[in-house]
Amino acid sequence: QVQLVESGGGLVQPGGSLRLSCGASVSIFRLYSMAWYRQAPGKQRELVAVITSLGITNYADTVKGRFTISRDNAKNMMYLQMNSLKPEDTAVYYCNKAQIPYISWGQGTQVTVSS
Repeated sequence: QVQLVESGGGLVQPGGSLRLSCGASVSIFRLYSMAWYRQAPGKQRELVAVITSLGITNYADTVKGRFTISRDNAKNMMYLQMNSLKPEDTAVYYCNKAQIPYISWGQGTQVTVSS
């Protein structure tokens, strides 16, 4: 069974940066379009960024120009570089496939943007 592990979250001040990482137990990133999602308290999980198997990227309007998704197929890793962070970016961030059926969700990594 494929496992996904997110890391790199933390507490950062508004305007700061973080780099999230997503590792997979098997080589999947070259096979599927992958995505970062986030879920804020009391809200539904939302799609943040997508990267296709060809490396084409797409972003939610709320993060466009601030976040960058990338992937390293050889290392079975995916990343989310987050710059100019805002308090509204506070959420638990998850990685998974961009389309159903999803892989079992990992624990996520908490990102808190606060002064």
